Amino acid sequence: MNGRLIKTAIVIAMVLISSAWGQIGRRWPSEKKAVPDPVTGVPLSFLTTDPAGDSKIYQTHQQWTADGKWLIFRSNRGTGVQAFAVNEETGEIVQVTENGYIGMLCNAHKSMKLFVMRNPRGDLGRARLGPANGGQEIIEVNLARLFADVAAGTVKVAGDYERLCGTLGPGINTHGDTAVDANDEVIYFGVTGPDTAQLSEGQTLQQVYGPRNMGAGPSGLRSMNLKTGEVKVVCNVGFQIGHVQTNPVAPGEIIFCWETGSKAPQRTWFVNADGTGLRALYPEAPYEWITHEAVFSRDEVAIAIVCNRKPGVSDGWGTAGTPEHPTGLGIVNLRTREMRIAGQVPPGNPGRSDWHVAGSPDGRWAAFDDFQYRLWLIDRHTGETVLLADLGHRTTADDHIHPTFSLDSTRIEVQCAMLAPDNRALDICVVPVPKSWLDRTYSEKLVP
Repeated sequence: MNGRLIKTAIVIAMVLISSAWGQIGRRWPSEKKAVPDPVTGVPLSFLTTDPAGDSKIYQTHQQWTADGKWLIFRSNRGTGVQAFAVNEETGEIVQVTENGYIGMLCNAHKSMKLFVMRNPRGDLGRARLGPANGGQEIIEVNLARLFADVAAGTVKVAGDYERLCGTLGPGINTHGDTAVDANDEVIYFGVTGPDTAQLSEGQTLQQVYGPRNMGAGPSGLRSMNLKTGEVKVVCNVGFQIGHVQTNPVAPGEIIFCWETGSKAPQRTWFVNADGTGLRALYPEAPYEWITHEAVFSRDEVAIAIVCNRKPGVSDGWGTAGTPEHPTGLGIVNLRTREMRIAGQVPPGNPGRSDWHVAGSPDGRWAAFDDFQYRLWLIDRHTGETVLLADLGHRTTADDHIHPTFSLDSTRIEVQCAMLAPDNRALDICVVPVPKSWLDRTYSEKLVP
């Protein structure tokens, strides 16, 4: 074989190897490990333990596939940062994207589909901002077909599992915070650009807020019909939009936030898909530090009312977040607008405050993490609040644990560095709600 043929063969081999290692449908053997929590003894089910580190979807979104069997997560164990699925029962791990994505991973609510936004040039990795001139694509990944072919050993090219839902027009800049409607027919996303200058009724243009110099508007919400690709205006607001999420049960309801990098003058917002009903979700007082809202049922949204500073402190964020006023995990009713505090870190506890919050779809439980990266559980009927898992309190972790309940309200997914040799890399972990709690009965039903 001459030198040219040898070089050609090497190039072909490298391409094939790269494809095999970065391809959709690539499998990893189970990494499952059962470990008792070092403090509470609760059995922790670690589904990933790769030293590369794995991160769960943000707690505002559905983590499990519609059949309740697979957890979607992101990792750089493939080529660039890609989306993966782990089967909770078998531990099998499958790569489900190979061309990267922008922002959020969105499980469908009713079907075995995953929706992602990506740049048309197929950039690998999880970019935070897309190109300023638009062109981003919304892609549907058919997970049911992919998993069936993986099981049969007949995996095909990515295009056999992907469908282009639509492409954003020129001039639309998006940060990738996407959320799928409860009916799986529409996806919503935040945008900036010239067409956001015409503000919705009642909105005024805001300047930067706080020491991180973020929060200035305008920005907007847009929707895309996942069948036709049609893009519509939902609303334009005078501030910087951050996390976007949808009501998982009631179609056409969107919850989003004013993003400043920390405290905002008015953090939480609600709007209907047709742009009506734009309002503050929970009208906060200047002394309140509201963050990490998460809608979890048809009528309710959990919010964190944070206690993160001592009385008398005043800095670039003002005087909010002190224990002089009520703090804890609050739950806002979308229909009555009533807010109730469900629970909080006990006085004097080193966890100090709730931070990232969640509620169970059946309305029985709430959960939160604290400043020690530990997991707490609340019985909403009784108000009982217990430390469910210490998780090694790895405050050196690459990110917070971000708890989210399973679809059947029996388990909580977190990400943590408890098993990481470097005390930083994250693993996907599932924590059960104790059987003694699941067996509880009540004379009255809390949530209609």
